[in-house]
Parts: sequence; structure tokens; C-alpha cells
Amino acid sequence: MQEIIQQLEGFFVGAVPTMLLFIVLVLAYQFLVQGPLTETLKQRRARTIGALEDAQKAIEKAEASAAEYAAKLRQARAEVYKAREQRVKQWTSERDAALDVARKAAGQKVAQARVELEAEAEQARKSIESSAGELASQVVRAILPAAAGSSR
Repeated sequence: MQEIIQQLEGFFVGAVPTMLLFIVLVLAYQFLVQGPLTETLKQRRARTIGALEDAQKAIEKAEASAAEYAAKLRQARAEVYKAREQRVKQWTSERDAALDVARKAAGQKVAQARVELEAEAEQARKSIESSAGELASQVVRAILPAAAGSSR
């Protein structure tokens, strides 16, 4: 058993420099690699989160601008529609006024033509009445001499 303890003691003594070297390597890894790597990862995560927040803010701002533009577009369309309606009403009223003027002018022409026609008809009646006596005498002369000659 003594031998085993001596052999183990020899192994432990031989393992001490390896253990010291391993501890030095672990400490060097901690200070030289893991510390800076952890710091870099923290910075990267902070930048990423900051970039995501900035992107989210930019998206919100873009959505607000889009909503504002949409509202302005709706308002402009409403104004254009209102102006169009006013123009249509104006054109309709102008057309109605022109139609009224044309109807009145046509009515006046019809009334004037009716008056003229009635005057011509009256003049024709008077002419017929005045010439009726003369026509009757011509008919009587044309018929009576022939009738008087046939009875003789």
C-alpha cells in the first residue's frame, strides 16, 4: 500500500505543473478571450436592441405620416368632389336659365306668329266678305244670262 501511495504521490507531484499550467491557461482565457468577447456581445446586443427600437420608431413615424397623407388625400378628394358638385349645379342652373330664355323667346315667337296668323285670317275673311258680293254677282251674271237665253 505504501507503494501505491508513493506512486500516487509521484503522479500528483508530476501533475502539479500541469495543473498550474491549466489554471494559468483558464485565467488567461478569462482575461484575454472571454472578457472581451462578453463585452463585445453586450455591445452588439445593445446596438441591435437600439437598432430595433429605432426601426420601430421609424415604422411608427412612417405609419403616422401615411395616415396623415391619407387624411389629406381624403380631404382633397372631398374638396374636389364639392367643387365638382358646385360646378355641376352652376352648369345646371345656367342650362335651366338658357332653356327658360329659349322657351320665353319661342313662346313670344309663337304668340307673335299667332297674332300675325289671326290678322292674316281676319284680313282674308274681310277680303272674302268684300269680294263675296262681287263673286255672287258674277255667278248670277254667268248663270242668269245662260238661263235667260235658254228660256227665250
